[in-house]
Amino acid sequence: MKYLQIVLALLMLATSAYGADIPAPKQPGPKDKCPVCGMFVAKYPDFVAHLVFKDGSEAFFDGVKDMMKYYFDLAKYNPGKQTGDIAAIYVTDYYTLKLTDGHQAYYVVGSDVYGPMGRELIPFGEQKAAQEFLKDHKGKLLLKFPEITPEVIKPLD
Repeated sequence: MKYLQIVLALLMLATSAYGADIPAPKQPGPKDKCPVCGMFVAKYPDFVAHLVFKDGSEAFFDGVKDMMKYYFDLAKYNPGKQTGDIAAIYVTDYYTLKLTDGHQAYYVVGSDVYGPMGRELIPFGEQKAAQEFLKDHKGKLLLKFPEITPEVIKPLD
């Protein structure tokens, strides 16, 4: 019994230590501007994307499209940073309006739903919701984060 308690305590400690390494998502403040387009991000809470670097610095975006432009051209928008410096990426799930892990999200491209900057990648935390949205809103593609490329983003402008 004592052995089981020790194992459980170690597992809890390991789990809490792991979670401490991943920065929690935050909402933008009234002065946070998108580094790509310059818009005040807090005005568009339904489309917020949030990127956190390992050093604690962060950037907020008025949509996934601008976040991906930033991600693909860090040298332009944040010289000295590389994608390996990113600790977490969060996107706002279109239906739940909750920030979700951007690496695990599903993205619909080419739908009839527009964001603050026009055509947009629409993110979802659940694949089923993304598939339903794709069908209901005439989407063209359903992608995971690694499948998004500059070639996917460019036609959205």
